[in-house]
Amino acid sequence: MHRRLAVRGQVQGVGFRPWVWQQATALGLIGWVRNTSFGVEIDLHGDAALLDTLQERLWQAPAPAKVEQVDVLTATSTTDTSAPTKPFEIQPSVSSPHPHMATIGADLGVCARCLSELFNPDNRRWRHAFINCPQCGPRYTVTRSLPFDRGHTSLARFLPCPTCDAEYKNGADRRFHHQTNTCPECGPRLWLKQTDGSLDEHDPIAAGLKLLREGGILAVKGLGGFHLVCDARQPDAVARLRQRKRRDAKPLAVMMANPASIPPWAPMTPHEQRWLQSAERPIVLLTQSDRAKREMPRVAPDLAWLGVMLPYTPIHFLLFHEAAGRPAGTDWLTRPQEMVMVVTSGNASGSPLVIDNETAQLELAEIADGWLLHDRDILARNDDSVLRVRPDGSACFIRRSRGYAPMPVALPTQPGKSQDEQHLPPSVLAMGALLKSTLCITQGDRAMVSPHVGDLDSVDTRVVFTRMADIWPGWLRTQPDALACDLHPDFFSTILAAHMAHSRASTASGVQALPLIQVQHHHAHVAAVLAEHADEKGVHGPVIGLALDGHGLGSDGMVWGGELLAVQEDQCERLGHLWPLVMPGGDAAVREPWRMAASLLHTLGRTKEIGVRFASIQQSGLLQQWLSQSTTPGAASGKSPVTHGHAQTTSLGRLFDAAAGLLNVLAPYTQSRFEAEAAMRLESLASTCWPAEPLNGGWQITDELVLDWRPLMNWLADQGDTAQAAAVFHATVAAALADWAAQACARRGLNTVVLSGGCLANRLLDDALYSSLIAQGLRVWRPAQYPCGDGGLSLGQAWVARQRLIKQDPCASPYQPA
Repeated sequence: MHRRLAVRGQVQGVGFRPWVWQQATALGLIGWVRNTSFGVEIDLHGDAALLDTLQERLWQAPAPAKVEQVDVLTATSTTDTSAPTKPFEIQPSVSSPHPHMATIGADLGVCARCLSELFNPDNRRWRHAFINCPQCGPRYTVTRSLPFDRGHTSLARFLPCPTCDAEYKNGADRRFHHQTNTCPECGPRLWLKQTDGSLDEHDPIAAGLKLLREGGILAVKGLGGFHLVCDARQPDAVARLRQRKRRDAKPLAVMMANPASIPPWAPMTPHEQRWLQSAERPIVLLTQSDRAKREMPRVAPDLAWLGVMLPYTPIHFLLFHEAAGRPAGTDWLTRPQEMVMVVTSGNASGSPLVIDNETAQLELAEIADGWLLHDRDILARNDDSVLRVRPDGSACFIRRSRGYAPMPVALPTQPGKSQDEQHLPPSVLAMGALLKSTLCITQGDRAMVSPHVGDLDSVDTRVVFTRMADIWPGWLRTQPDALACDLHPDFFSTILAAHMAHSRASTASGVQALPLIQVQHHHAHVAAVLAEHADEKGVHGPVIGLALDGHGLGSDGMVWGGELLAVQEDQCERLGHLWPLVMPGGDAAVREPWRMAASLLHTLGRTKEIGVRFASIQQSGLLQQWLSQSTTPGAASGKSPVTHGHAQTTSLGRLFDAAAGLLNVLAPYTQSRFEAEAAMRLESLASTCWPAEPLNGGWQITDELVLDWRPLMNWLADQGDTAQAAAVFHATVAAALADWAAQACARRGLNTVVLSGGCLANRLLDDALYSSLIAQGLRVWRPAQYPCGDGGLSLGQAWVARQRLIKQDPCASPYQPA
């Protein structure tokens, strides 16, 4: 019996071929296994029952392998005289000019078996800073091209020593056919460079720890880029890091040796511990303890949450190991350790993550006191992922990157057509928006979202983003059939998408420009969640969407951000919105929450209070005068106020800013020092009095489905207990939004609500809103695999554009006014 199989999924760079070899050999089958452009191909000869057994076992491949599809390419029941007679083997990889459908594994933290070798003085990999195996270590960040073979990675220059080569060829060894295998004899090397140019290659880990204990700042080359590290328990060291990096108040993440070390600083739930200990090793936002606030006051000042992660590279583990006194074995990892390190992205403020030694020594020279360097090149940036854990154990991603990107999400197949007929559905390259940028490319029945790139307001980040947009399609050998972007004409991502679309045009060859599909910002937010929850047949029926964020250009040219939508695939109808507010000073109102509070007071008919409430702010009197003379509060219908050219918004994010301004949560400052600081501090303040009851009569919903928040804000403006007021504000907003969505469901005869947008990063709002909707018998979908904020927009854009291409109508407008 002969059978040839094609296997798709995460099956390259994860030890899948060696595992197949072991299974086939144990069953007495002959044939071969090899990597291909689409995944793994297996050629088998043997008894039919044994072939069935192996085929069934493929679905049980050990993690991190994940089989998604097994196709039978050839099956014959007659005796094949050309069948191989030699034992089952792993053949060299084969490539083709066709699109690469193989999935490259994400970068994973050091596994338990490697740790046992790392800390065993009798093991040849004792304290080897680059230990890894098929179950752990770098994948995406060291990959130059596919299929995944050593020669296609940054390990190609390190020729295996005889012992490593013997492991590679030994079918009984756990590193059998492991492509990135190294040891101290043949692998990369580690060294410490001081600011005076001196090098320590003898014991760079000990030298690095000494620098940290002396209050220094160490630049550490990691998996997907550099980290800046200091001792979190030395406030002066943290202050120097903030001053040198020009990061005055934005919270920093900390790394602790093990779960046993965390509770004194941040109590955690079993769900949170599970995410912390996962192979992906994200930063998890935990509740900050009083001790942490007292002893690490500069790490996450004035916030309720502390970003915590566990070590995931051998270098991280070795620093903690050295601090513990270099004990033998792994028992020390079960006991609390005193050392706590600040570990933050290795870049100057606003610049992209640094990934190479030369750039690190130039760009971080004014920040770092030393560099812990190595000579294994990082080929792709991949910053740390950040998430918080919901009560049900699901994740709300703030940033999806290392450990998760670029793992794909499955998309529905083309309805009404067989797989053979459709072959590969149209491919889309989606460009995201302006902040927290990512790219997304669709390929067949999957979409891949890039690691976090960052905000596209700096030249250096734009260069990185442009390079990624150029490289990703070539990396996958997939040329997009269309590009997708935001509606905003001034976003760099929109400008780049238009350029890329038109650059394909050629008068001489007759090639036309690619379709450029612009997707409204909040439609994309909802669509990203639809992409997560779609099955192989798609999403059945329309949904009600709540898109809640700080800013997005609406189809009417207004600034949206508190939107009630009806969405079905590529179609979006705006059903309602929050009561609008003027944004005095435009973008200045985003940075200075008191401006939104002043606008709010004017909307409430309390304009005369502005100068009194904000007497310490020089511009407050002028703003009061301007509002009095230049605007007229909105009519009872909730239509936009007359503002004579000044920006208006329906944004929930700006309403949070207005509440923060009324309660003066930024005192003694009048400006936010980082994005969303006012809202984050308002949430932290509310958490001290949580849970709270919503304000009775705190909102109204008009016949036009405009959510009128004025009763709540009129009450809030008179409150003296700011913490209790902040809690009631959160509870009332959540209850109002739930009521709003439920009314829309009742009017449309629907029962599914999609929650999306950056405001869902707020733990109190997200949990209260979800619980209220569930209590009303509605089905609720939230983002759980991709960021709730703009980091997920590219996925939503790709979803909408792909649906329109499948319908062969890329230019029709999908937007309907309220």
